[in-house]
Amino acid sequence: MRHIIIGSRGSDLALWQANHVRQQLLDAGCFAEIKIIQTRGDAIQDLSFDKIEGKGFFTKEIEDALLRGEIDVAVHSHKDLQTDQPEGLCIGAVSDRANPEDVLLIRKDKLDSSSEIGLGAKAIIGTSSSRRKSQLRALFSEAEIRDLRGNVPTRVDKLRRGDYDAIVLARAGLERLGIAHDDVEMVVLSTKQMVPAPAQGVLALQCRDNDKPVLNILSELDNSSVRRLVEIERAILAGMDGGCQLPLGVLAKDAGDKIRVHIAYASSADEPVSRFLVQGSDERGIIEEALEILGR
Repeated sequence: MRHIIIGSRGSDLALWQANHVRQQLLDAGCFAEIKIIQTRGDAIQDLSFDKIEGKGFFTKEIEDALLRGEIDVAVHSHKDLQTDQPEGLCIGAVSDRANPEDVLLIRKDKLDSSSEIGLGAKAIIGTSSSRRKSQLRALFSEAEIRDLRGNVPTRVDKLRRGDYDAIVLARAGLERLGIAHDDVEMVVLSTKQMVPAPAQGVLALQCRDNDKPVLNILSELDNSSVRRLVEIERAILAGMDGGCQLPLGVLAKDAGDKIRVHIAYASSADEPVSRFLVQGSDERGIIEEALEILGR
């Protein structure tokens, strides 16, 4: 029985994800335990993502522990990972994809029945994502968008106490944690209204690229269909030299004999967002066409 140490951030959602993978490893006949590692992104709570210097601010410390051999597997939200893997590491498995949609949680006293989305034009909306900010401005041109940090329960609490009229969260995180939200209104934003971050809703299981026993175990957990689509999304992100602070949404979907890729991009969170649809049967051709449209 292989003893595997899983590295994870300490937030409620990160631990849900780590425990989900731990159960899969237990089912595969391994003994698995979780080691919590604080990242720079967790430690810095007073800045929005686009104001934190560098990349990998939710992953670097975990990757360093993996390289030092202190853990055997790192469980990440795939969208948080840099597109270029540190030397010596690889993605051993890609999970099934949870629903990639974003949702708008609205205080019931701020509901506006005259609005198609249910929120008044001049609402105060909370998010620290540049991608969400740029697309929200297309939906609510007069809204005031304020930075919002903290784990998912903390963000919901800030909405409840009236710091914001509405906040934007990933639907997958809300559902995974089973957070009660009966006291607020949940509006699902379609993936056309709010194109998700590349790899949103997917977990990445990272390991050392020379650890053959762990690679063999993780191969049993890998969803090759999801991996194929996520690799397209992240290749477009890499071509834009971006990280999770880039105002870029990309979602690839299987459509019979074709792959359809929805893209939303803005040069900054304050600039107008442009939307594109690229489709085809050849992954490399789709990526090249998308980057050509995006000016890369």
